Amino acid sequence: MSLTFTLDPAVTPALREGVLDLWTDVSNAGGSVGFVPPVTREEVRPELVKHMVAMAEGRARLLVGHDEAGEVAATAFLTFNTHRLMAHWVWLYTVMVHPRHQGRGYGRDLLAAAEEAARGLDGIEAIRLTCRGGRGLERFYASCGYKEVGRVPGAIRVAPGDDRDDIIMLLPLI
Repeated sequence: MSLTFTLDPAVTPALREGVLDLWTDVSNAGGSVGFVPPVTREEVRPELVKHMVAMAEGRARLLVGHDEAGEVAATAFLTFNTHRLMAHWVWLYTVMVHPRHQGRGYGRDLLAAAEEAARGLDGIEAIRLTCRGGRGLERFYASCGYKEVGRVPGAIRVAPGDDRDDIIMLLPLI
């Protein structure tokens, strides 16, 4: 089975709650999506609201993957640069696959769908993302065509005494 990806789905209460559940579950499974477990839905909700506001303002686009049961199983947000000298590339944020679906190639499918979506955006020549070091994420992204273009040692403090590198990855589209 595979996921069905939709760019810019209708933002319904069910979609919002599905993304909120996904983000909470991924965070609590140790995913590097802005939180450290344990985290509650109410702690995640303000970040989701920020993403939804960016969507409403036209600054971000949501890519969502639904599983065969119609549940939100994966997401990524493509966010436009507001600086006029950087408008030729987008950020890829909050890249998530639900823990129950991991190990099936859905992460690769999500990144391929994000690449396809970005290629359909006028004037976009690259996708940029950052990932937390210490998890091997940079190897996964590299296997999907992204190149490490920068690293800030110890920029992410997961806990006292547990600092991780902030790794910058780039996928050229041209």
